[in-house]
Amino acid sequence: MAGSTLATGQRTLARLLAPLLCLALAGCASTPLRGTGDLGVVIERASGSVQIVDNSHAQSLARVQGLGDLSHASVVFSPDARYAYVFGRDGAISKVDLLTARLVQRVEQASNSIGGAISSDGRVIAAQNYSPGGVKLFDADSLALLASVPATTGANGQPSRVVGLADLPGKRFAYALFDADEIDVLDASTPTAPKIQRFAHIGKQPYDGLASGDGRYFIAGLYGEDGLALLDSWHADAGVRRILAGYGRGRQALPVYKMPHLRGWSIAGDYAFLPAIGQHEVLVADNRSWAQVATVQVLGQPVFVMAEPGGRRVWVNFAFPDNDKVQVIDVPTRQVIKTLQPGRAILHMEFTARGDAVWLSSRDDNKLLVIDTASFEVRRTLPALEPSGIFFSSRASRMGM
Repeated sequence: MAGSTLATGQRTLARLLAPLLCLALAGCASTPLRGTGDLGVVIERASGSVQIVDNSHAQSLARVQGLGDLSHASVVFSPDARYAYVFGRDGAISKVDLLTARLVQRVEQASNSIGGAISSDGRVIAAQNYSPGGVKLFDADSLALLASVPATTGANGQPSRVVGLADLPGKRFAYALFDADEIDVLDASTPTAPKIQRFAHIGKQPYDGLASGDGRYFIAGLYGEDGLALLDSWHADAGVRRILAGYGRGRQALPVYKMPHLRGWSIAGDYAFLPAIGQHEVLVADNRSWAQVATVQVLGQPVFVMAEPGGRRVWVNFAFPDNDKVQVIDVPTRQVIKTLQPGRAILHMEFTARGDAVWLSSRDDNKLLVIDTASFEVRRTLPALEPSGIFFSSRASRMGM
């Protein structure tokens, strides 16, 4: 008798829940599931917004607003590529959900900032600051402050501006101190009590930095003198050494219209391709000895020198007045094989994960261009509000970003 009563009750409950289950399934069916591996973020610098784009179908999905001053913005991604962390020039960090196109959290952590990084385990966000100088660490989930690391004082008596922040393996970060002539390595294994290893007197005014793709090397460019400063993190006790002694303004003190980004360097095969400062050249260096082996003549002062994922070709954009052009270098022959004129003020380039296409931002034409890397033909043009940086979620699995 008890079993019969139980069975009857279960059938009644099933009848009552069936309509609710149908509604739930219908709601799921109306919101298709998708991954995040082919998404990206485009900075719209003048409007304080970002576009979320789908690079598989070359289309815009949404616009997220309210991100503040993005005049010099950069982006990193969570390990699952769902969240983009946008670092604004006004010192704010904005966490954007790429799936829901929603601004999840925003913290104003400084008055003047110029980028950040995410730890190798994806749990810590690091922000580098101009004013006040130093580095701050935040919880990647909540953006709660974990630690504030002051910068060494510069000759002006103020904490140094921090530049070139990059993630290294083992929950570490490396960065340079512009006003203190120093490179620091920060160990965030215990993010509330980070440990700092300092390397002083590395060269005058390091203005930017980058980490190699394997996270072994950190290289700082020097504004106050020629040459570069290299730290081998595998042998950090050996200190920082100078490489490419002639790299800089070099033989002629030409006017520099825009300092090239070291993050725009490329490794293709056994060689590094890097923009010459103030010269109409791309320098080629052996990435084992870091000795210069060649130069490639280009039409203007290069800003970004970026290799296709396959490494066969390198794409170059330029400072004013040649910033409406892009040139393509063939790596084996080290010759320019193509010159494109895709739009006014080409500020940034980003390759799809396997290099079938490259996206370009044309700030003054308010558009994005998607170019086929095999044919050099424009696949699609998309509207955008003064676009600058383009960042694809495939960066989530790469170091030194």
